[in-house]
Amino acid sequence: MENVVLESVDRSQLRAGGLAESSEGPVLMVTALDATRTGTAAEELASQLRKRVVGQNEAIHHIASAYQAYLAGLSPVGRPVANFLFLGPTGSGKTRLVEATAECLLGDRQAVIKIDCAEFQHSHEIAKLIGSPPGYLGHRETHAALSQEELNRHHTENLKLSVVLFDEIEKASDALWNLLLGILDKGTLTLGDNRRVDFSQAMIFMTSNLGAAEMNAMLRPKLGFSSNDTERQHSLGIIDQTTGKKMSRAGLEAARRKFSPEFMNRIDKTVIFQPLGVGELRKVLEIELEEVRTRLQKSHAGRPFLINVTDGARDFLLSEGTDLKYGARPLKRGIERFLVQPLCNLLVTGQIRRSDRIRVTHTDAAPALAFFREAEVYRSWEAGGAAA
Repeated sequence: MENVVLESVDRSQLRAGGLAESSEGPVLMVTALDATRTGTAAEELASQLRKRVVGQNEAIHHIASAYQAYLAGLSPVGRPVANFLFLGPTGSGKTRLVEATAECLLGDRQAVIKIDCAEFQHSHEIAKLIGSPPGYLGHRETHAALSQEELNRHHTENLKLSVVLFDEIEKASDALWNLLLGILDKGTLTLGDNRRVDFSQAMIFMTSNLGAAEMNAMLRPKLGFSSNDTERQHSLGIIDQTTGKKMSRAGLEAARRKFSPEFMNRIDKTVIFQPLGVGELRKVLEIELEEVRTRLQKSHAGRPFLINVTDGARDFLLSEGTDLKYGARPLKRGIERFLVQPLCNLLVTGQIRRSDRIRVTHTDAAPALAFFREAEVYRSWEAGGAAA
């Protein structure tokens, strides 16, 4: 409940402010406000992101805060809604979080304007982004990937917001970094034909694996008497506060060595993604299994069937797909190899029919999962014996 405080005020101050004066003397009613509360829309966005991305609550918090500022109309004037730099090991969810943001806000994870920076290692390739100037051979056939039409293509009736991702930014040439300086600071970009592109209604995300080697070294120390115990804790996703701070510092230092101060100074928030432990990977497994069920429903809407993945099968998928060095990607490949591909074989060969219930299990030492069709068998009992 809000706190209400009554304070006495000098009569002259009250009259100077144009306030009425009571017969018993002036009284100013002060209500305590809670500036830490989050709006419903931003809270819903954060909740949806947590269901899709595991173990990265700090990044989710900053995205929700930027979205709340956008809804309140208090985003930076003449700049993008937010400029984020995501650092961390591979497979920790950097790109996945950007796609999930687009999915939650715009209804489609493909609504991200994704720039793969590995394609821009040479300065002349910038023409793919801004188009060629008039007079250059083939300039009419060159379509700018960062045009205003491309930014507005995924706008919805209720939300005029764009999600732009520069993936693996450290692989790009200096020309792309210099191009980004104007986008991050002024929210504008001039194309090859002198048209201007407005980024003031865009969230800019940049991802990088800078500092990942140093972070992995901290999680797997090779020297010291306590290295085995430390590595065992880290493998379970238990990272103490001291190690977390060291990892964040290592990521920031790697980024500062790579990028110029002008570039780093235009980033609103640099977030260090923590590596995923076994506990987080188990949650990722549940998310991926749900996505497999969604894929099956969409592709086989005419003949739906149910899948029951037992705990033993889950443990097998987790053991086959766990590689803490590479994060969640080996787990996704394991699900495709041991679950999705066998299901494809069963569907194509007609072994799965409409309304079937498929149980997926695993026995000890078996190199693959086992698939069974579950069916209810009804029996009628008669006097003197049972008739099937």
